[in-house]
Amino acid sequence: MSHEKLRVILSSVAKRMRADFDQSKVFKHNGEAGTSREVLVKNFLSSYLPAHVEAVHNAEIVTSSGEVSSQCDIVVVDRGALPLTSLEGYRIIPNECVYGLIEVKTNLAKVDLIDACNKISKARQMEKTAYRKVPNPIRRTTTAYGRTYDHFPTSGIIVAFESGKLETLGNHLMEWCSTRQVHEWPDSVWVLGKGILQWRGKENGLLERTPSPGASLVQIDAWEGDDVLLPLALHLNVHFSEAWMHPLNLMPYAGSTPLGTISRIWDPL
Repeated sequence: MSHEKLRVILSSVAKRMRADFDQSKVFKHNGEAGTSREVLVKNFLSSYLPAHVEAVHNAEIVTSSGEVSSQCDIVVVDRGALPLTSLEGYRIIPNECVYGLIEVKTNLAKVDLIDACNKISKARQMEKTAYRKVPNPIRRTTTAYGRTYDHFPTSGIIVAFESGKLETLGNHLMEWCSTRQVHEWPDSVWVLGKGILQWRGKENGLLERTPSPGASLVQIDAWEGDDVLLPLALHLNVHFSEAWMHPLNLMPYAGSTPLGTISRIWDPL
């Protein structure tokens, strides 16, 4: 499929998403409207994420030490992830299986931006330690946020249907980031019909998948007559095609819970 054909297809997808978004405005309950918009984004992600990952709507992230995230709009997880529970569509997911957090906002004002940034910061700092050690002569790592990780660190992306001026959002984002470490910053911000806020590397001047020390924030306006879904689809594919995880070890999640009592032993004949 050529780039032009993909652009045409995603342009029609954007129009449909916008129509569905406008339809969701008839909901009187803000919770119902917000949920419907999260589902719209989740369905879009499901079509363009690499096959080994999936987008999960309405979930919490937990660690083996008992940390719990706030309720997440959309979590990108390994497709083989084992939810600790799944009740009426609500899932609790081990953090080791989490590749990314996507916050969905209806109208991205400063308070919503800060809320999303805080959620991403908290999620990214939750520990990932419950892996089974498998002998391997090659040590696998991921470099991001100016650090080297022995796992794939949690990505953080913000998607909004509407917002004020992108320049104003960029100012608010830079203000928030100025008091935080690079590994807490969101990876990018996407506003349908308007444009993107993404980081550019200090050394090479190229757009980055994740921010690095000294990175500049770049405002990219949507091409006239187009939306941001084509670059978002391409970005998601590149971003999460690199996602990987060691085998999950559920034993630390069991803690000191007794698994049973030995009552009899048979010796070999």
